[in-house]
Amino acid sequence: MPFLGRLLPFIIPVPVALGQPALGYPWPWSVYRWLEGEPASGVNRADVEPFAEDLAAFLRVLQAIDSTGGPPPGEHNFFRGDSLLTYDQDTRRAIRALAGKVDTTACARVWEAALAAKPTGPAAWLHGDVAPSNLLVRDGRLSAVIDFGGMAVGDVACDLTIAWTLFTGLPRRVFRDRVAHDDATWARAPAPVAGHSGKP
Repeated sequence: MPFLGRLLPFIIPVPVALGQPALGYPWPWSVYRWLEGEPASGVNRADVEPFAEDLAAFLRVLQAIDSTGGPPPGEHNFFRGDSLLTYDQDTRRAIRALAGKVDTTACARVWEAALAAKPTGPAAWLHGDVAPSNLLVRDGRLSAVIDFGGMAVGDVACDLTIAWTLFTGLPRRVFRDRVAHDDATWARAPAPVAGHSGKP
């Protein structure tokens, strides 16, 4: 985090304490400096367009940082950024379970298009959980990005799901234009939404 923090255009958490499982607590733990801001889920709709520009700028810089030696996707981040085939069985099961509630034919078509859109560029740093609760806002602008526990080096399409989970209309178009990825990456981007909070 200190290494990345020096290179990123927005504030990220700085760890002040790290701990291992002990005294009956079964997981590793960490404490970070407090960062001011409100979750992006409450961003004023009039301010969404500049916020979308800020987030795109953050992701562009993150993905451009040298990722040599970075961790691949794995259990630590629910395999976000790995091949979408990792989610294939679970996604198809979820689509079947939604029969009668959503257009499952359209869902299957999106999923098949995502599987067919193979990554062509090199793996890059990804945050792994670009969700409104992990994006802090002050005065309508992105002020900080938190919760880097899902970081990995892999397919950055999973970091673009915010285009559907937060943005609509013009802000979504602004975000897509500014983050500047090819059509294949965007074809894969809606696919991880089902597993964005864990495996689907």
